[in-house]
Amino acid sequence: MRLLAQRFRLATEARPLLGSAALIAAIGLFWGGNWPAVRFILMDLPPFTLRAIGFTTGALLLLAWARWRRLPLGVSAEEWPWLIATGLFTILGFNLATAFAQLRMPTSQAAIIAFTMPCWALLLGWWLLGQRITGRQWLGLACGQAGLLVLLGPAALAGGSQGLTGPLIMLGAALSWALGTVLIKKRGAWQSHAVVITGWQFAICAIPMVVMMVAWESPPPPAAWRPSTWLALGYHLLFSITLAQMLWFMNVNRLTIAQATISTLIIPTVGVTSAILLLGEPLSAKVFLALLLTLAAVAIVMLNRRAPP
Repeated sequence: MRLLAQRFRLATEARPLLGSAALIAAIGLFWGGNWPAVRFILMDLPPFTLRAIGFTTGALLLLAWARWRRLPLGVSAEEWPWLIATGLFTILGFNLATAFAQLRMPTSQAAIIAFTMPCWALLLGWWLLGQRITGRQWLGLACGQAGLLVLLGPAALAGGSQGLTGPLIMLGAALSWALGTVLIKKRGAWQSHAVVITGWQFAICAIPMVVMMVAWESPPPPAAWRPSTWLALGYHLLFSITLAQMLWFMNVNRLTIAQATISTLIIPTVGVTSAILLLGEPLSAKVFLALLLTLAAVAIVMLNRRAPP
């Protein structure tokens, strides 16, 4: 009987871990594949147009889904300031900056700077949330960053030929994502459903993008878009914008800042794998080594059951 009780307890403790691991895998797959997708889209669509389409579609799909599921669409007055602030940082700031940065620097360099986000989130979590940074967390972070360096190679770090504009924009994107993530955690328990919160965040962020698209851009008509643009846009809208963003909000609420942010280090590994499949890039040993290092970073943090005080 004691053995059965112990097994039941272990199985119960493992369920949240398995659920979080499933969310991490989905986020890594969806956002990892989004890197080459956005690169394809930007060949035809300018940044404001891309984000206006993405944010508007995300808002419509998520709020319609919430309506279909009969979830309350109303948000309390107490939650609106948090909803707006976290949406502006995690959605508008990060997505807009990454689009402009990829037009001004190689994608590999942009990815390295984007996924310094866990560093900034850990520091912001220590400052704003009082979360202690443990040696295990630093080890996981270092392991993941080592994986990124192996994956992208030293040549990606020496990208001074195109100036500092792109890297500075990308650094701003990483800081924006980190701050928004920490603010989600600082809010604590949200009363509204994650689908509703994310839907309204997209709706708020879509307004300035539509205005800027109309004022400053003249995108080509849809009939002139290449087939690759249509396919990439479909993937981007369904998996990256709609599903992954909602799953990210859910995961941040389930995990500590360290666990949630370090888990994002799997995303560029998936991005490179998808580039190999879609663009015919060679499969090398460094890809496997980077994958092992990145998965080790996730495991080191996720398998630590004692959360920092």
